[in-house]
Amino acid sequence: MKTEAGLILAIETSCDETSAAVIRGGKEILSNIVSSQIETHRLFGGVVPEIASRKHVEVITLIIEEALQEAGVRPDELSAVAVTQGPGLVGALLVGIVSGMSLAMALDIPLIGTHHIAGHIYANALVQELEYPCLALVVSGGHTELVLLEEEGVFRIIGRTRDDAVGEAYDKVARALHYPYPGGPHVDRTAAEAQTVIELPRSWLEPDSYDFSFSGLKSAVLAAINQANMKGLELDVPGLARGFQESVIDVVTGKAMRAAREHGARQLLLCGGVAANRGLRARLTELCEAEGLPLLIPPHSLCTDNAAMIGAAAHLKWKRGQFDELDLKADPGLSLEAWSVKPAAGAGG
Repeated sequence: MKTEAGLILAIETSCDETSAAVIRGGKEILSNIVSSQIETHRLFGGVVPEIASRKHVEVITLIIEEALQEAGVRPDELSAVAVTQGPGLVGALLVGIVSGMSLAMALDIPLIGTHHIAGHIYANALVQELEYPCLALVVSGGHTELVLLEEEGVFRIIGRTRDDAVGEAYDKVARALHYPYPGGPHVDRTAAEAQTVIELPRSWLEPDSYDFSFSGLKSAVLAAINQANMKGLELDVPGLARGFQESVIDVVTGKAMRAAREHGARQLLLCGGVAANRGLRARLTELCEAEGLPLLIPPHSLCTDNAAMIGAAAHLKWKRGQFDELDLKADPGLSLEAWSVKPAAGAGG
């Protein structure tokens, strides 16, 4: 059965959150259930892929049932099932894909394999209408990219990290400062409370590059820690956290604003788990207000991994009739640009 507006059951299992959501028309969230594994992985100081996969298996059926129940939707009312195809941990992705394929087959409805980063970008469409061309600044645990969208559902990466993603850099610095996993929020909070700042380098790369590099910054933080230890000095942890955060924020916001100007973006979208960072939000808000550029930031619940964002992105393909076969494979290296929508086929709505 295919409803006029499109009721999509979306499933997200790319890393350490098991999530299912029901989305109507690509914009209305009827339910968005998320089961986090943070407490489990905190024992190991980071995500353990095999454990993540097993946890997904344990709860995926319950999460899907809860999403349908909260939405007040029967399975036979669904228009399609969307699943995260990649990027992500291959074992974790497979749990969601097998669940989604089984449902699509049983209900005889389309299956839509969805790109995880397309989901983070289109999480913004759940809170505000997107205007094209727009620029997305993606900052997450595994990704730091500048993505240009000249039209709906068509992605062009104009800048990406050459080493660590922002989230990875935060976690590594947090570990060096002996913060528990996940460390990013601790670094953010400590930086906000700092009365001093330890100046650290900015990696701008080539003058015309939109790429990022954070490995040198991470090394500078470790060098500051080691120097204090060797000299027997007390480490200024807040000052170091602030210096690290200011370096990251200066570079990512500087490049994003320059790219937005050069490409005539009508909106700047902040996407991904690190979009919850208070320092980054505040600085980007300040810069965009000065530039007169509309800034879109999803609420915190839509910044971290969730299925609602997958449903929003999947709707781009549903309304064009671009579906996947029931032998969909998990693809940890799935290309965002290749996932872009094709010319509309006239299906859906």
